[in-house]
Amino acid sequence: MAFYGTGCLLAAAIIALAGVLRPWLAALIIGAALFAAAGIAALAGKSQLKKATPPVPSRASESVKADVEQIKESAHR
Repeated sequence: MAFYGTGCLLAAAIIALAGVLRPWLAALIIGAALFAAAGIAALAGKSQLKKATPPVPSRASESVKADVEQIKESAHR
């Protein structure tokens, strides 16, 4: 429902601008503004991803290291 509501608001913005400009120009302006907003959101998300560190499964890595050491010890016997 929110998707359709957003579409209706966008159509209302285009119709409002069409009162001042030609309809195709109003639609072009609104479309360009939407692409600009999407680009800004994408860049913000990309910077957030760069700041994030990958999750490190510390317990699992410690367990694997202990298993490897145990296998090495039993192989030397």
